[in-house]
Amino acid sequence: MSESPQVMKEGARVGEPAAAPSSVYGSNASAASLSKLTLTNFRNYAYLSLNVDSAPVVLMGANGAGKTNILEAVSLLSPGRGIRRAQLPDIDRRMPAGESNPFPMPWAVTAQVRSFGEVTDVATGRDGDSGSAGTERRLVRIDSSPVSQNALADVLNVVWLTPQLDQIFQEGQSARRKFFDRLVYGFESGHASHVNAYEAAMRERNLLLQERRGDAVWFAALERKMAEHAVAVAAHRLQVLERLNAVISTSTLDFPQAKLELNGAVEGLLEQGMTSLEAEDRFRELLAARRIEDGYAGRTGEGIHRSELMVYHVAKGMEAAYCSTGEQKAVLLSIMLAVARARALWGSGAPILLLDEVVAHLDLKRRAQLADEILDIGVQAWLTGTDAETFGHLSGKAQFFSVSDATVRLQK
Repeated sequence: MSESPQVMKEGARVGEPAAAPSSVYGSNASAASLSKLTLTNFRNYAYLSLNVDSAPVVLMGANGAGKTNILEAVSLLSPGRGIRRAQLPDIDRRMPAGESNPFPMPWAVTAQVRSFGEVTDVATGRDGDSGSAGTERRLVRIDSSPVSQNALADVLNVVWLTPQLDQIFQEGQSARRKFFDRLVYGFESGHASHVNAYEAAMRERNLLLQERRGDAVWFAALERKMAEHAVAVAAHRLQVLERLNAVISTSTLDFPQAKLELNGAVEGLLEQGMTSLEAEDRFRELLAARRIEDGYAGRTGEGIHRSELMVYHVAKGMEAAYCSTGEQKAVLLSIMLAVARARALWGSGAPILLLDEVVAHLDLKRRAQLADEILDIGVQAWLTGTDAETFGHLSGKAQFFSVSDATVRLQK
């Protein structure tokens, strides 16, 4: 079972959040931050070394200067494929036509992470020898020791909002579910392992269904494993959902108030008040009862892989998907700020927050409130934009860097 004591104790009621503080504002929780970031052969950077403090970081420059590349490097200090979801070889530095790279080595990102007064060295990059074997591999080291990608979550949590996410409400449920699960990873480091284990067992069950094998013992073993991990995943999702809704509902920001809901078979069992063991038994029974029906389809028709994340614009009483583009951007931003606030309250400190080309879409009042919220939470936010004017409310409170042709300079 999961290691989470809040939601997975035997016999406990699951899916219920920890009690919210009397106020979810004014938190002084310690936040992780980068003190140094180094890029080697990364995108358009041959080499870049930035020394920063825990204050917000503003990267200014023309489109194509390399601002988002820096955010991508920071995002790769967390598990996964980063803000662009790029293939590993695609991140290697590319040279203009007719020029050769004097140091043709795989890309690498190293950083020093400050958290609770301690400094941790983190490094990641493409394994230069893996491609020859037909598979690309990403290397990760923490304090010089080789570790798995998932170990990064124990050191640093990174969340982001990019122009690509603007379409999240128009995409299918799979994209929204993965988006939400990534947010959950920041609160529950074991969440990804439960998701992966569930999906692995489901793939085996689907194979049995497709091959029309009637091995009841094998089916039962796989369904038992699926049920165990499904309940852990659903409980984590519901807990984070409640925390985000608690923060958003008490926010004084002039952003559209959002409400998040999760509709799913397993989440529904937990919301009925079942214990984890009761929910596991019920979902296992459901899977067994659906074997014939699932066999015709060749896939598992119910489970956490089918759960739906719904996001509503409260004032308008409608799904965010039907709101204007500007309102959808504002709703997304309010959710990401709620994630940072909730992590500071219920997690192990606020995450690093990456905001790519977000401020330009806000009016003056919302720009000011965004700056105040970032400073009040104490999050090290990395923001990009084309000029300093849009970040005027952070003047004297953030570190400003100009970015031009893969050259980064601190602005005094």
